[in-house]
Amino acid sequence: MSHSIEILGTVIFGIAVIHTFCVKQILGCSHHYPPDSGMRAFLHLAGEIEVVFGLWAAVFMLIYGCLQGFHAVLEYQQKLEFTEPIFIFCIMVVAATKPVLTVAQTIIQSIAQVVSKVFRVPEVHADVLIILILGPLSGSLITEPAAMTVSALLLNAMVKENRQRLMYLLLAVLFVNISIGGALTPFAAPPMLMVAGKWQWDFAFVAKHFGWKSFSAVAVNTILLVSLMFKDIRGAMASLKNANTQQQRMPLGVIAIHILILIGLVLSAHYSSTAFGLFLLFLGISTVTKKYQEPLRLRESLLVAFFLGGIIMFGPLQKWWLQPLLSQMSQLTLYFGASLLTAVTDNAALTYLGSQVEGLTEISKYYLVAGALAGGGLTIIANAPNAAGFSIMQKHFPKGLNPMWLLVAAIIPTLIALFCLGSVPEF
Repeated sequence: MSHSIEILGTVIFGIAVIHTFCVKQILGCSHHYPPDSGMRAFLHLAGEIEVVFGLWAAVFMLIYGCLQGFHAVLEYQQKLEFTEPIFIFCIMVVAATKPVLTVAQTIIQSIAQVVSKVFRVPEVHADVLIILILGPLSGSLITEPAAMTVSALLLNAMVKENRQRLMYLLLAVLFVNISIGGALTPFAAPPMLMVAGKWQWDFAFVAKHFGWKSFSAVAVNTILLVSLMFKDIRGAMASLKNANTQQQRMPLGVIAIHILILIGLVLSAHYSSTAFGLFLLFLGISTVTKKYQEPLRLRESLLVAFFLGGIIMFGPLQKWWLQPLLSQMSQLTLYFGASLLTAVTDNAALTYLGSQVEGLTEISKYYLVAGALAGGGLTIIANAPNAAGFSIMQKHFPKGLNPMWLLVAAIIPTLIALFCLGSVPEF
């Protein structure tokens, strides 16, 4: 691939990033046209944040094909790896089913009731505490996309009034906590997964250098949010018990089958054909058990997969400027620089490119990954599961998501994550 194509890809990627900050205005413009007009339909499509990167990736591929031939486009696409979007699509649909949510809700309610009684905290606040702590930390086992789906759906069910300040803070803390909560194991957080094999980071290494720090950041972020927004949570949210998310008794056999499929998807996360085969089996099972199901979240999951696919199309084109930049940074600059770069570049792509840089010290490797994890909540593109979380909670943002407000809301949780992960590790 020529350098001019790489520059073109970077320019169009930059346009796509700017586009994400304009979706609210574009959606507003669509209402100026007749309901059945093509322009209204196009602007409405362009105003969906999940569509942005896929749309601009298509524009880039078209220009690329016109300049160098469409055979070159096909060769480029063959080199890309789309396992993650396929997996996230499958895991989102399964994790959002009623049997899985029933288990998650039962566990969270049981723990929240204990917390409520022991610390004399209202049930709704205890529910938010446990969802935003236990949910993200469970991502280290069931993967971040599944943890995001379950946590966002439970929070979504609790909201009864759209207070925008609370909604942005909830979303920001959820995004940051999910990004760092998956860092207790080497296989669950995408930025950790990209480097763990190459740098030989095993379970013991990750638990020692990231585990307790990530847990501390998740807990502090959540406790601070609940403390500062205590009155708003009480007025705008209902406890899980009163949210009417469970309407009928769920047979243990149905629950067991869904949990087994979920486990199977987690174990086959890096084998797209196996994961999709399990998903097809799940579709059959969901038809047989439709009495205990709600409508599957196929549309939302497809949009998230499309969003991630668009980002992947642009990923390799950023290597020409990201790799030299990372190699020239000092350890402290690398730490804070990685967290900032994550805001405009998916954190998994950032650590993957960093893993290609030769000569990084062990401390530099740590700070690259730690910075990428800490910055994973700054924007919707910073961490792959963020799009899934927003797609679930978007009805609480009737005017659309304002990326700048999300960035502002995520600053304090991100600084807390940077502080907790910033202690110098001993190698």
